[in-house]
Amino acid sequence: MKLMEEQLPDGLSYHGLHHTLSVMKAAERIVKHEGLTPQEEELLMAGVLLHDIGFVETYHNHEEKGVEIASSLLPSFGYNTEDIQIIHALILRTKIPQSAYTRMEQIICDADLDYLGTDDFFAIGNTLFEELKRHGVLKNEKEWNRLQVSFLSSHSYYTDYARKYRQQKKEENFLLVKNIVETYED
Repeated sequence: MKLMEEQLPDGLSYHGLHHTLSVMKAAERIVKHEGLTPQEEELLMAGVLLHDIGFVETYHNHEEKGVEIASSLLPSFGYNTEDIQIIHALILRTKIPQSAYTRMEQIICDADLDYLGTDDFFAIGNTLFEELKRHGVLKNEKEWNRLQVSFLSSHSYYTDYARKYRQQKKEENFLLVKNIVETYED
């Protein structure tokens, strides 16, 4: 966390330390419902903590850079090669579009995108829009809303927790954005 506090670049209105802390809280909630062994939970939380660490060095392909940083940091915290490989997989699974196979991968993916199914969807999404605009990924709000419609129409939560507690609100948020896009006259 200290590394992120000190080295994250300006302009990360979404992918700042606040996002990592939010994902940690979401992961903790999901773990309570999904259950993991204590060792799995420790590895998951290490993955959550490091899933966006790559932003300290690069904006694009930050997951791959995060794996490199994790490789250099984790041995000093007592993680063995097998544990580090699991954490690498967790970091890489958060790359959009997400794909998850193990229970830990499913939890980190759902925690990373937890906000999609919350009342904070628009406020948090706006911070991502501003960040993407600042980094030249998007030009305007129309592009952003079209991107959201495309993304939300293909996104699926993995865990029972997210499907039970986030899916319905995510669908409501999707319909609101879709209605906005339908008002555009090109």
